[in-house]
Amino acid sequence: MKFAILIIFAYLLGSIPFGLIIARLHHIDLFKVGSGNIGATNLSRALGKKWAYLCFLLDVLKGAVPVIIASNLIGTQPSPPDLFLWLTVGIAAVLGHVFSIYIKFKGGKGVATSFGIAVGIYPYFIIPAAAAFAIWACAVLIWRYISLASIIASISFPLTLIITIAVKQNWHFSQLWPLLSAAILIPMMVIARHRSNIKRILDGTESKVFQKTTSPNHETPD
Repeated sequence: MKFAILIIFAYLLGSIPFGLIIARLHHIDLFKVGSGNIGATNLSRALGKKWAYLCFLLDVLKGAVPVIIASNLIGTQPSPPDLFLWLTVGIAAVLGHVFSIYIKFKGGKGVATSFGIAVGIYPYFIIPAAAAFAIWACAVLIWRYISLASIIASISFPLTLIITIAVKQNWHFSQLWPLLSAAILIPMMVIARHRSNIKRILDGTESKVFQKTTSPNHETPD
């Protein structure tokens, strides 16, 4: 019952469109600005970087808070069923962000909230999360596509987790398979949400960072 309530809480928390709320507090309809996305990048266009950073942080917390609460319920030595419940809480938060009940099941791409989940599922996802962030930063510097960097980082996450489980002496695939399943499922969801970005990259119309642009299509993790 506690986990059922927590899963509902995670979805409702994840559904809060912080970017949209911040914009509306400044009398701006974010749906009508730039790409129309409710994430940090579009908010940056409307209000500036400081509000975009705040939005990104809040979206990260939407994923981190529910799974941290869940970790206190399952204890320090979770069994596979416990891990499944733990991850279900995190997935509910991502689904809330991507399909928000408050805005007719529209939403963002889930990168920031997924990162929050990775941070909150300690210690299992910390190394893959740190590696994914480093890969994301390098990909941004090399190709200057935020969307491409997010996709590459998402793909790297389960690969890094597999290596981490194989190296750790007290970690076993037979026990941690729910973590690996989620590490594959969530990036697949994130990549699917970047379909339009992939198309623009292939067409050569996706905007890059660190350069002046008038394109409305530039996206970042949201």
